[in-house]
Amino acid sequence: MQNLDSKIIRPTLLLDKAKCIANIETMQAKAKRSNTRLRPHFKTHQSAEIGEWFKERGVEAIAVSSMQMAEYFANNGWKDITVAIAVNVREIDLINELASKIQLNLVVESQETIAFLQSELKHAVDVFIKVDTGYQRSGMPAEATGSIRLLINLMDESDKLNCKGFLAHTGHNYQASDQKEIYKNHSKTLLDLNELKDVFRKEIPGLEVSLGDTPACSISDEFYGIDEIRPGNFVFYDIMQYVLGSCNEDQIAVVMACPVIARNIDRNELVIHGGGVHFSKEYLEADDEGTKLFGSIVRITKNGWSEIIGGGYLASLSQEHGIIRCSDELFDEFVIGDLIGILPVHSCMTANLMGRFMTTEGEWIETMNSKQ
Repeated sequence: MQNLDSKIIRPTLLLDKAKCIANIETMQAKAKRSNTRLRPHFKTHQSAEIGEWFKERGVEAIAVSSMQMAEYFANNGWKDITVAIAVNVREIDLINELASKIQLNLVVESQETIAFLQSELKHAVDVFIKVDTGYQRSGMPAEATGSIRLLINLMDESDKLNCKGFLAHTGHNYQASDQKEIYKNHSKTLLDLNELKDVFRKEIPGLEVSLGDTPACSISDEFYGIDEIRPGNFVFYDIMQYVLGSCNEDQIAVVMACPVIARNIDRNELVIHGGGVHFSKEYLEADDEGTKLFGSIVRITKNGWSEIIGGGYLASLSQEHGIIRCSDELFDEFVIGDLIGILPVHSCMTANLMGRFMTTEGEWIETMNSKQ
C-alpha cells in the first residue's frame, strides 16, 4: 500500500473506515439495548457509499436535512426518509416526486404549512410535528399543547397528511459546558416529550417520538418513551464532541491533512493550505481568556494519524490559509511541504465543504457534493 503522504498534494479529508464502522456499530447496539430504532442523520457524511455501511448493519430508515439530500439517498436505494427540517413549500414539486416513490416523512410546525400541503400534495405522507424542548431554533414549544392540538386536528381532517407524532432536536446540548449539563438537558427533553405523548396518545394512533442529537445519544443510556433516535455526527465525531465528552479521541474518524506552505520563525507559526473554505470557521474557546481553537494537531502517519500533539493548535483561519501556533519543539519538527493533520472542530461542516474523503487505505469516497 502506498503511503498516504505520497498521495496527498492539497487539503484532503482523511477517513478511517474502521473507526467509522465501529462508531456505527456502537450506536446501533445502544439503540437495540434501549429498544429504540436508529434513524441516523446522514447530513454528516452525505455519502451513498458510507450509507451502505449502515445498511449492512441493519439500518433501514434515515434522516436528512434537505429535499435534495432526500432525493440523493432515494436514488441510492433508501425507502424510508425523514426530512428533519420544517417543510420548504417552494419544493413542493420535489416533495410530490419523492412521495410517489418512497416513504417520505415531513416535519411541520405551522397551520400555514399544513394547509399548503393539504392543497398541493399529490400523495399521502407521514408528518411529524416539530417540538422545541429548549433549543429555541424552531418548533412548537413543548408546553403549547393547545397550539399543537390545532395542528393535529388539521391533519385529522386531511386525506394527505398522517400525523406520525413528535420530533425534537436537543441542539442546545452542543453548547453545553459538560456532561452534567447534557444529562440535564436530555432529562428535561425526555420529560417534555413523554408528557406530550401522554396527552396525545389517544388522539394519534401509533404515536411515535423521534429524538436526535449526538451528545445525548452518545453519553446517555436512558431513552424512556422515545421510539427512534436520530444522531448524525457520531459517525465521525470531532473535537467539539471530544471536548463535550461524547467520544474518546480514538473515536474521531476524520482528519484534515494539510500541506505546510510557510513558516514564520518570529512568531513560531506554521502556515498551512487549509482555511475556512475547507474547515468552516467554527471554533471552540480553549480557555477562560477566549482563545479560539479551530482544530487540534496530529501527525499524519503511513496509514492514518497520531494522537493529538501538545504544543500547538490551529489558531486562525482565513479563506485558504490556516495559522498554527507552535511551541519551539513543534515548530522545528515541520518544514515547508510537510503534511500536518488537523482534527476538525465540527466534522459535519468540514465534510460538507470538502465533498469527498480519502480513506486511510488511499481510496476515494464520493458524496452528493463531490465535484465532477
